Amino acid sequence: MITSLKSCDVLLVEDNPSDVYLTQEAFRRSRSESQIHVVEDGIQAMAFLRRELPYDSVPRPDLVLLDLNLPRKDGHKVLEEMKSDSDLSLIPVIVLTTSTAEADVHRCYESHANCYIAKPVDFDHFERVVQQIESFWFNVVTLPRRD
Repeated sequence: MITSLKSCDVLLVEDNPSDVYLTQEAFRRSRSESQIHVVEDGIQAMAFLRRELPYDSVPRPDLVLLDLNLPRKDGHKVLEEMKSDSDLSLIPVIVLTTSTAEADVHRCYESHANCYIAKPVDFDHFERVVQQIESFWFNVVTLPRRD
């Protein structure tokens, strides 16, 4: 089990309460010191990332976990806006979604997603995926410095 992770701020953009719970539980079980911030739709995600009210005092996330199937503004649009904004483009985005459609995978990489992961349906497998995300992105990769 991974126990020496540095503390990072993760923005989870997910509208399904069960998936939010599973993700938070997987992070908790990994004993990470990371802070998981949750927003439920694409409009909230962009407000959080731009630190607009009511998110004006939130930290800049080190990593974004982005679902594609979101209300109000879908994940594809959030990804495109992030990667075309010079203030946000360096934040790594992991698309974590139920879609396995080749068109979604292709579009996300065209929009400069850093990786694309289809959500496992089994919790144990999902937990291992979250641990691998943490291990790679928080221990192996050098992330851009926070502003």
